[in-house]
Amino acid sequence: MAKFMDKLRHKAQEAKGETKRVAGRASNDPDTEREGIADKAAGQAKQAKDRLSDAAEKGKRTFRE
Repeated sequence: MAKFMDKLRHKAQEAKGETKRVAGRASNDPDTEREGIADKAAGQAKQAKDRLSDAAEKGKRTFRE
């Protein structure tokens, strides 16, 4: 099961990426905007992995009962 602090870090990474994307767009800096998009996508991918891990753990507990 994904730990709470890991989930929090992944959500923060997504938020940081969105902030960087918006800042890059506002300052007309395409490199910063691309970095933000990449950071946000990485955070979202890690969150998806957390959800999958939680679902697998829940499935294992359900199957044992």
